[in-house]
Amino acid sequence: MADRAMTPVVGKAMEATLVVLYVGLVTAALYGGAVPEYRSSAGAEVAERTLADAATDVERAVPPETRAATARVEVDLPPTIAGSAYRIRADGGRLRLDHPDPGVAATAPLVLPDRVDDVSGTWESGEETSVRVESTDGGLEVHLE
Repeated sequence: MADRAMTPVVGKAMEATLVVLYVGLVTAALYGGAVPEYRSSAGAEVAERTLADAATDVERAVPPETRAATARVEVDLPPTIAGSAYRIRADGGRLRLDHPDPGVAATAPLVLPDRVDDVSGTWESGEETSVRVESTDGGLEVHLE
């Protein structure tokens, strides 16, 4: 008869153990698979949006219908994407976003008039960024600063 008093205590202890085990397994499954995958895909979306906005800012910095001009336009970029610093660089007629996570890297084409001769420069995340357009003998040069 004395053993019957222990039955509810052992039962409750086993229930608590099962709940803790279940919570631990669900947490491990989420952080092991679903959460990192979500962060990577969300980071890729933010990278594409950031790069599209940056390309638009570069395209708008070029003055319309002129060969002799100087312009400077400030560009706002997020300090990090997916928790890491990144770099945007000019690569011919494209902008490339370089990120430590290869799944977050992106490329965007630039649609610039024929009078633009060259696009060069690099932006580092977390720094002040701008686009400078200058006249040269051959046309206009665009610099990421």
